Amino acid sequence: MDLRAIAMGVAFAVMWASAFTSARIIVADAPPLTALALRFLCSGLIGVGIATWLGQSARLTRAQWRATVVFGICQNALYLGLTFVALQTIEASLAAIIASTMPLLVALGGLLVFGERVTPLGVGGLVTGMIGVAIIMGARLSGGVDLFGVGMAALGVLSLTVATMAVRGASSGGNVLMIVGLQMLVGSAALAVTAAILEDWQVTWSLKMVLAFAYTTLVPGLAATFVWFRLVNRIGAVRAATYHFLSPFFGVTIAALLLGERLSLLDLLGVAVVMLGIWAVQVARRRTT
Repeated sequence: MDLRAIAMGVAFAVMWASAFTSARIIVADAPPLTALALRFLCSGLIGVGIATWLGQSARLTRAQWRATVVFGICQNALYLGLTFVALQTIEASLAAIIASTMPLLVALGGLLVFGERVTPLGVGGLVTGMIGVAIIMGARLSGGVDLFGVGMAALGVLSLTVATMAVRGASSGGNVLMIVGLQMLVGSAALAVTAAILEDWQVTWSLKMVLAFAYTTLVPGLAATFVWFRLVNRIGAVRAATYHFLSPFFGVTIAALLLGERLSLLDLLGVAVVMLGIWAVQVARRRTT
């Protein structure tokens, strides 16, 4: 049993899930795209600085550069940009649940687009996961959830799916921390241009917002991404993605504890069903690789 990999996977799931709560705090007081561009600028500069101090080089292969740019745009600019916008009108717990469907979308894309073989367990996992999402969305829609926010979060998770497919190319060949920093700077540049066009600089300063920004920059922003790349290098993308099945639970729990978001029995049931579906899909994929 690889206890180090397990610890890394659980730590990643907690850090990744906590980002929705801290982001919810930030967008309540600051323009989402501008705040996210500044977050990635800070995280990227810190990452590149530490990588340079450790002797890592920015001289990447053509494949690494291509994957780094794709990852920076798809995850940092598109996925998180859309998610930050969505968090202005939907709860952090719902955003976390929507984002956690990424492994299901990766498996579905492999089946429909690339014709990958899917075992009965994998098909069952896809169906189970979709049922869980339907349970949650049915409960939320009946309670008057904002459809624009849901749509933005859904578009974001589609971008995250594309980014996930680029992770292996971006993290192979060493220089992991340098690549983490560079892909954040790519995302920051893309977001800064968009924010300059669409947003005004209006910030309500508070200690809570500043602490949330600092936490988001250092923990989900820098540490979680670094841990993810190291985990993929250690056990492979398919096995690493298994830990995403923990994210719905951690996401709704952290939002409930820190933001006081209420969860219905249908929400909890849906989270459990989604987690089961993600787990089944990832176990099935591991058995076929």
